[in-house]
Amino acid sequence: MTLQSSFRAPTTAQSDSLSCFHSDPTKDVSKRKGPTLMSGGVPASVAKQAELLKADGNTYFKKERLGAAIDAYTEAIALVPNVPVYWTNRALCFRRRKEWTRVEEDCRKALELDSSSVKAHYMLGIALLEREEHAEGIKELEKAFDLERSAKRPGHLVEEVWSILAKAKYEEWERESSERSWTLQKLKDDCEKALLEHRFLDVSEDKDEVKDAVNDHSKQLELLKDVFSKAADNDTPKEVPDYLCCKITLDIFRDPVITPSGVTYERAVLLEHLQKVGNFDPITRETLEVSQLVPNLAIKEAVRSFLNDHAWAYKMN
Repeated sequence: MTLQSSFRAPTTAQSDSLSCFHSDPTKDVSKRKGPTLMSGGVPASVAKQAELLKADGNTYFKKERLGAAIDAYTEAIALVPNVPVYWTNRALCFRRRKEWTRVEEDCRKALELDSSSVKAHYMLGIALLEREEHAEGIKELEKAFDLERSAKRPGHLVEEVWSILAKAKYEEWERESSERSWTLQKLKDDCEKALLEHRFLDVSEDKDEVKDAVNDHSKQLELLKDVFSKAADNDTPKEVPDYLCCKITLDIFRDPVITPSGVTYERAVLLEHLQKVGNFDPITRETLEVSQLVPNLAIKEAVRSFLNDHAWAYKMN
């Protein structure tokens, strides 16, 4: 994960009209200007100083001087507190230090300023997982994943977020499936016991009736076994259907894109192919440009639905 270095605050200047009395009534006091202001009323000089502090923080961070980086970002925040990047950059430092409460605080502040900050959702999700707040942590990671995947130019964070999200979802499935398995087994045992007790209540001295009762009991046990087998089916790992997997990686899709030839690939893998091998479809060999890639929404939704029912598929090869 990299630091964001671009300053996103608007640069439109505003005039600062003077309200004080001027001794020369022939002059228009409204034409007298004060300091140039950035959005939010912050003087441009202050905003520039904050950017310099952020640049210092980035330099310190690259040199692993986390304390100095935190101090620089903190000073930038003190000067201009409404820039989300300052908060997420400082949160990244706290993440390196494993100070998860501080990471959460800074990320929540960044999200107050920009609810679409992928990095804020991502690091907040990690912090919550580390604090064993699994449900909320997964929710934040899913938000980061969807935001990054739907961006005009999805970056490296798609795979990075997916790796953390998939691990969290798989571990969640392991916990829940274990509980379901125990509950189903207990229920199955109770049902078998009830059927056995019912059989003894119907005991008859007639040999034919006894034989029929035994046969009925066996059939009921088979039906019971079938019902509980189907109940446990979603928690039984199997092969992921081929149409949900990339033809190159053979892994389940994270960010599927379709080419003009109608073939669907994992975006990151296809982009790497186009950059390192050449501008052609790796299977059809037809000419292919990045601009021709279109998100395959149907496959994306199919993968989402499959994972909702078979969370064991989050486990990566």
